[in-house]
Amino acid sequence: MDGKDLSDPINKAFLKDPANVKANENTLLPSDIKASGYAAIFYAGGHGTMWDLPGDLELARIGGEVYDQGGIVAAVCHGPAGLVNIKLANGKLLVDGKDVSAFTNDEEKAVKIDKEVPFLLVDKLNSLGAKHHRAGNFKKKVVVSERLITGQNPASATGVGEEMVKLLAPVAASSR
Repeated sequence: MDGKDLSDPINKAFLKDPANVKANENTLLPSDIKASGYAAIFYAGGHGTMWDLPGDLELARIGGEVYDQGGIVAAVCHGPAGLVNIKLANGKLLVDGKDVSAFTNDEEKAVKIDKEVPFLLVDKLNSLGAKHHRAGNFKKKVVVSERLITGQNPASATGVGEEMVKLLAPVAASSR
């Protein structure tokens, strides 16, 4: 949730449910997370993630462990900043050789924040061996590369979620 825009029906419904609010107020620290208990991890976007996620080695650890155990790693918009330090058990970076999408350099320029972010996300991902795919500015783009799902911008968030559900369906079916 970005802010408390109650004109957004999803935000409004979330905030009206006391169980959602309570769960959000009592989250675990990344260091307390055992990846073995999860089939997927999702790195949400927002410009703040450009500063917060790349240096959080605990979140990177969780992502790597989830992927190594056959799980799904997903991110949207600036959330792929959380992917830049994910190393797999084989020592390789998760994004190396993968097709990805993320908030583009042109989109950064369009919102006039390209000089403020610590790095341009597309450039960083490409420098790590990822192959970036894009749509036009602020258009939907979702890329699935094995069990890595990425989306270009907020317009892509629903599509990322839908792709996660598709990949999680066999996991859910086997746990019944």
